[in-house]
Amino acid sequence: MKYTNLPGTAIKVSKLCLGTMTWGIQNSEKEGHEQMDYAVEKGINFFDTAEMYPVPFDIKKQGATEKIIGTWLKKNNNRDKIIVASKILGPRAFVSEVRNKVDFSKTALEDAIHKSLKRMQTDYIDLYQLHWPERNTNFFGPLGYKHDADEAWSDNFNEVLHNLNGFIKEGKIRNIGVSNETAYGVMRYAEEARKGLPKISIVQNPYSLLNRKDEIGMTEALLREDIGYLAYSPLGFGQLTGKYLEDTPKDGRVTQFPQFSRYHNEKSFEATRAYNEVAIKHDLSLTQMSLAFINQQDFVTSNIIGATNLNQLTENIGSIDIELSKEVLEDIENVHKSIPNPAP
Repeated sequence: MKYTNLPGTAIKVSKLCLGTMTWGIQNSEKEGHEQMDYAVEKGINFFDTAEMYPVPFDIKKQGATEKIIGTWLKKNNNRDKIIVASKILGPRAFVSEVRNKVDFSKTALEDAIHKSLKRMQTDYIDLYQLHWPERNTNFFGPLGYKHDADEAWSDNFNEVLHNLNGFIKEGKIRNIGVSNETAYGVMRYAEEARKGLPKISIVQNPYSLLNRKDEIGMTEALLREDIGYLAYSPLGFGQLTGKYLEDTPKDGRVTQFPQFSRYHNEKSFEATRAYNEVAIKHDLSLTQMSLAFINQQDFVTSNIIGATNLNQLTENIGSIDIELSKEVLEDIENVHKSIPNPAP
């Protein structure tokens, strides 16, 4: 395994992070425990979860993923060896049942943090993230931003950091981050941090061969501000494994949950076929090539890999040992230039 530091901290994290969002629906507690056991055996010390998980969201199952992590931590008594990241929900109609008001107010943060701590049977969360912005902006699919002059949100970056700072001082969270955020949001948080407030350590956004939009604008902000990046959906909900190219796998996530078709439009299939040809040409698996591409990016702190079985997890973890050659990277760029960002 390879390691790096969470920017701005002395915390060492593995370059591969174990994603957990299937645990509680697609995966049982036993399977979740097996995945964590195997990941740790292979050197992974970084787990990412959220109060919302498992996905797809179901209020009756909400929080089940954190509970699975909690029973594993208790069983193994190894909390000090694992870096745990979780997230608080942003406002969105489909999660309105979670609490009276879903936002980043002090009241909402207190409710979310205390419940996550209880579910995970821990006294602290190493990295606490805002799952998506409160304001209207382009996340969960849109490539471009469309302004809404009538939105109710008003600038509260300073207030949110003040709220989070209180929980940092109490020792309940140690570092903070954002998710599904734009370069504008990242820079606003960075500017407020210059006033003596805590600085965000990480941005967790979708990044894959099918979605490289963060290379435009975001990467400069990250590198100049020394903010890390967690890449999620690096395989595009299984699209970049190639398993959807010839057939429709019965146990595939998109087969079971067709609402997650973000990476399965016509252009995404066209791009995936082209990337698969690159992988075949260079005697690589499409899965490992797709993950290795992300692992090699200088702005990426860690790559969040998810799996529903140990065979998938084994292949995903194996990507850490692959170094893509100049020739492979050139072929990847040629595909990207012809079919850029088909699934933002």
